[in-house]
Amino acid sequence: MQNHLDLNGKAILITGGTGSLGKALTKRIFDKFPNVARLVIFSRDEQKQFQMAMEYASDKYPAIRFFIGDVRDKDRLLRAFQGIDYVIHAAAMKHVHLAEYNPSECIKTNVNGAENVIYASLETNVQKVVALSTDKACAPINLYGATKLTSDKLFVAANNIRGSKDIRFSVVRYGNVMGSNGSVMPFFLKKREEGFLPITDPNMTRFNISLDGGVDMVLHALNEAWGGEIFIPKIPSYKITDVATAVAPDAPQKIIGIRPGEKIHEEMVTSSDSFYTYDLGKYYVILPSVPNWDIDNFETQFNAKKVEAGFSYNSGDNTEWETVDSLRKLIVEHVDGDFKL
Repeated sequence: MQNHLDLNGKAILITGGTGSLGKALTKRIFDKFPNVARLVIFSRDEQKQFQMAMEYASDKYPAIRFFIGDVRDKDRLLRAFQGIDYVIHAAAMKHVHLAEYNPSECIKTNVNGAENVIYASLETNVQKVVALSTDKACAPINLYGATKLTSDKLFVAANNIRGSKDIRFSVVRYGNVMGSNGSVMPFFLKKREEGFLPITDPNMTRFNISLDGGVDMVLHALNEAWGGEIFIPKIPSYKITDVATAVAPDAPQKIIGIRPGEKIHEEMVTSSDSFYTYDLGKYYVILPSVPNWDIDNFETQFNAKKVEAGFSYNSGDNTEWETVDSLRKLIVEHVDGDFKL
C-alpha cells in the first residue's frame, strides 16, 4: 500500500463545502492535519457560509477560507483553484423529486458543473480530484442518477486528457448518509411528532453509511487513487420499515406510494460493471475500461481480486443488514444524541 495520507502543508478546496459531508471533511482535516496550508470552502449559499464561519473562526482556524461561488461558473472556479493542491467535489443538486421537476437546473449543476471542475483543475496546478457520486448513478432510472452517472464518466475520462500534467481524477460512490440534510432518519424523527410515518413502499431498502465512513472513503481515494477508479464501500443495508420502527415503534406506518424516480432497491455495482470490478477488502473498485496504467501492477499493489463475472452489489440482496436495535444505536450516535423512544 502507499504511504499514509498527509495533508499538512497542502491547499485543499471542497465544492459544496457547507453541506453535511463538507462539514464532516472540514472537521476531520483540522483534527488530523492541523498544519494544513489552506482549506477553501466553496459554495453558493452565503447563509450557510456565514453559519459555518461562526463555527470556524479565522483566529482559531487561520487556514480556512470561505469562497462564494457556483460550480456552474467556470471563471469563478478558475479563480478559486489558484494555488490549490487537492479538490473534493461535493457540490450537487441531489433531491430526486426536485431534479425530476427541474431537469435543466440539475443538468447545469451536476453535469456542466462537473465539466467546469475538470476544466479548472486542468488549467491550474491541482494534483488530485475526488468527485462524490451516489448509488443512484448505478443503472439510473431518475434524472439525478443519470446526471451523476454522466459526472462519473466525465471524471473517469478526464484522466485521458490530462496530457503531461501530474493530476489524478477519481470517484467515490456510496449510499444514503446517516443524518445528512434531507435523509430519511432526521425526516422520520420530525414526522413522528405528527403521529404517523409515511412509507413509500414497505419493501424498500437502502445502503447505509455514516458521515465518518464517507470521509474515510474520500481520504482513501485522495491517498491511493491511480486515476479513473470508482471506489465503493462494503456497507450494510436497511429496510425503510425497520428505520420507521426504530424511530417510532408505536406510530402507524402509512403507505403513500413510491415517488417519481425512486427505486425499491439501490445498486452500486451492476452485473455489467463486474468485468471491471475488483475487491480491495474494505472496498470494491470499478476500474476504467481503458486505464492509462498497468492493471497487473494495480492488482499486485493493492492485492486486488477480480469479482466473478455477473457479480452485482444491491441493497436488497446484501448479506449485511442493520436491525431495529442497531438502527436505534446509530441514530443516537450519528443523528440525534438525545433520541429516546
